[in-house]
Amino acid sequence: MSCDSRIILDKTNLMMMRVFLLLLAVLATPALSQDTNPNSILPGNPCHGQTPCALDGRTYHVKEPDGWDGVTPLPVMLHFHGWARTGAVPVYHGRISGATRRRGVLLLAPTGVRKTWDFWSGGMRDVDFGQAVLEDAAKRYPIDRSRIFVSGYSFGSAMAWRYVCNNGDGVAALIAVAGTLDQGETCAQGPAEVRHVHGLRDNVMDFPMGPGGDVLFPVALWREKFGCGQDETPGDWSVTNNDLFTRHIWRDCTTGGRVTLDLHARGHFIPRGWIGRQLDELLGRPPRYP
Repeated sequence: MSCDSRIILDKTNLMMMRVFLLLLAVLATPALSQDTNPNSILPGNPCHGQTPCALDGRTYHVKEPDGWDGVTPLPVMLHFHGWARTGAVPVYHGRISGATRRRGVLLLAPTGVRKTWDFWSGGMRDVDFGQAVLEDAAKRYPIDRSRIFVSGYSFGSAMAWRYVCNNGDGVAALIAVAGTLDQGETCAQGPAEVRHVHGLRDNVMDFPMGPGGDVLFPVALWREKFGCGQDETPGDWSVTNNDLFTRHIWRDCTTGGRVTLDLHARGHFIPRGWIGRQLDELLGRPPRYP
């Protein structure tokens, strides 16, 4: 074999070795899941997604928004899960975290004691824990305190009502799905805005029909507290063919607050796209789906 041939062969072997080593490096690197954000887990913050954050003998879950740069202050949605669930459910629920992570909102999901909430009696146990979750998350993330949203579904919706009733000053909006407090409650505090959705055929957290079949009764508590006048009915709207909403809005309120009630003809569930629509409107974004 000539000297030139040996040189060519050596170069070929070297190139093949480099390709082989590159392939080994690629195969050895763990694949990132679809929801992984390289900036999502801050230094010293071990909890994320399905790994809960421990706090005062209890836990909560966190889901960061897609594409977050790790620096920009984040709006927050504190969401209370339904009965017999945990905070692990909202952070992978397409109609909850699917809405927050696409809109730059940090999702915080506390877990209730024995998977339920203390909202009936006006106790402060879970209200205090919800506030502690916000404060703990603020040590881990830069939070936009002017855009704190409190949300919940079913029992969690009633808990979200309880939270803002007892600790709502400074909350930008209540975003409630299919669960209320008794409309005769007297709330010491309240959010700047209330948005509630309920199905007329809900037989789990029964639709709170008012006297004489008044379908506007589910938000009577907030209309009275805010000193609201006549409602506006801007018409029906929908996200999907199955979910048609009739919207009532009270803007003429003496406190400057605002109440929105969306009604649909179905039962007990989180309507597709409803939470996302509320966040879009609250954040001043054009409504979109998902």
